[in-house]
Amino acid sequence: MESVNAALNYLENPNQRPVSYTYRPPEGVPASSGQFSKFPVTIHDGRPLLAKLSLDKQGVILAPQESKVVNFYDSDEVRRVYYPEVERLVKALTGAAKVHVFDHNLRNKAMSKAGAAGIQEPVKVAHNDYTAKSGPQRVRDLLPDEADELLKHRFAVINVWRPIRGPVEENPLAVCDAQTIAPRDLVTNDLIYRDRVGEVYVLAYNPEHRWFYFPHMQKNEVMLLKCFDSDEHRARFTAHSSFDDPNSPPNAAARESIEVRTLVFFPPAT
Repeated sequence: MESVNAALNYLENPNQRPVSYTYRPPEGVPASSGQFSKFPVTIHDGRPLLAKLSLDKQGVILAPQESKVVNFYDSDEVRRVYYPEVERLVKALTGAAKVHVFDHNLRNKAMSKAGAAGIQEPVKVAHNDYTAKSGPQRVRDLLPDEADELLKHRFAVINVWRPIRGPVEENPLAVCDAQTIAPRDLVTNDLIYRDRVGEVYVLAYNPEHRWFYFPHMQKNEVMLLKCFDSDEHRARFTAHSSFDDPNSPPNAAARESIEVRTLVFFPPAT
């Protein structure tokens, strides 16, 4: 089994509650608070483990998926073609009764640095996209007319992550086995928007964390990453972070990827 030794950014002080502004903050207010430090970790090759990985235990799986999308940088095409593809895939892999695809992020460091609109750099902080509070709130925000009924039953937030071009050689995505994350490791980070306050978790270091990745992901492979589950007896929060792969060739192309976010609602019996 291939593994790499790398460094990941963890929150330095787990007793601190960081704050991050999503826009330019008022004069004299820092754009973000919270000190992060690099910790050495071993990141294991997840490919030999594929038969053992599950969304309900580790919180992540890898699956093949062909797409008819020609240009993932065309937001209209992504919404028209890729969103329905993702909805069908997530339903098939989870047994969900309803899947609501609600947004996507594009990541390309070179294009982001060049000022391309709507394109971000890979995130190099160990984090999880939702908290125990913000997961249900997302349902209320996006599906207000149905939320009361939907929230009576189990639901999850699942990200579908794929390379736009492959293989991924630079800044691959590392995932922390949800079974190795203790509740105290998850620290709430407030996200300040102009009209609301959101929440994500950032991760405090724990030597018990087990990290893995899928080397050289291709554009016809997708990673399903569970960022929230209302069922406390299953994997609920799956922290993740991009990282500097020591095996990346010096001339590696910038990682290009797209992540699609979905609300996943299960039949009442599950």
